[in-house]
Amino acid sequence: MRVFITGASGHVGSALVPDLRQHGHSVVGLARSDASAARLTEWGAEFVRGDLDDLDGLRAAAEGADGVIHLAFRHDAMMTGDLSAAAETDLAAARAIVDALAGTDKPFVGTSGTGLLGRAGLDRPGTEDDTMPGGYRIDTENFVVDAAAKGIRTSVVRLPPITHSTLDHHGFAPAFITFARRNGFSAYVGDGTNRWPSVHTIDAARLYRLALESAPAGTRLHAVADEGIEVRRIAEAIGRGLDLPARSVTPEQAPEYIGFLAPFAGIDNPTSAARTSELLDWHPTYPGLLEELAEDFYFRTA
Repeated sequence: MRVFITGASGHVGSALVPDLRQHGHSVVGLARSDASAARLTEWGAEFVRGDLDDLDGLRAAAEGADGVIHLAFRHDAMMTGDLSAAAETDLAAARAIVDALAGTDKPFVGTSGTGLLGRAGLDRPGTEDDTMPGGYRIDTENFVVDAAAKGIRTSVVRLPPITHSTLDHHGFAPAFITFARRNGFSAYVGDGTNRWPSVHTIDAARLYRLALESAPAGTRLHAVADEGIEVRRIAEAIGRGLDLPARSVTPEQAPEYIGFLAPFAGIDNPTSAARTSELLDWHPTYPGLLEELAEDFYFRTA
């Protein structure tokens, strides 16, 4: 299969492109820079130059592919607090890809987050069947799933707040570490008993490939290995890695100490991947988050 990927040279893409190549697929990645293009070439992939704002370019690349995986997101806007701009760009890109694939029965795998379910007020772990009517990133998730009615084999992978590995250089784990270094302590919000799921990058990449190859149309999938780790335990693990104390901050103090992470840090987001595992025979095999935070690579590179 010839696969077009946005975000191909990024965190998850850097595991996904080699995985697809090893399983006989060819890859065309969207490259915003010469450095991204060079990485894709090194991995044996082709590239097209452009970004998420180039909607005509996205349509053309999707039309020339046998399937599409949409990983890219405007993290720069999210990190400056402009969540609406990031979400609007994401939705516009998904619309362009759907325009190109409508009526072809080709696969289109989108990306969302389990954290969205943390705002649903559930009293149990979130499942793949849990949905919300709209909101930040939810609009794009719902649009992609609903596009199955347009003759596209759509699916959406919900990533947990922390997708971790040596490939993770700009995610939430490195951000928490950067803020801890700056503050002199590793912060968590309130009592820190709220829970976050997590997954290893390579396990997540494998799920994207399985979704591309065989996910039924209109499917939501959970890339979750650790169902829910108390955020206080994550902060304490980071503190041990930096030889710093872990300390609670109030929700009002959170923007001062953890910046753009503040809106997310207090979310309680235990999440199940049982249906995903059964549907696609996907079973995570790589180390969990706390095991990896006991190593030193995050603290050498963050």
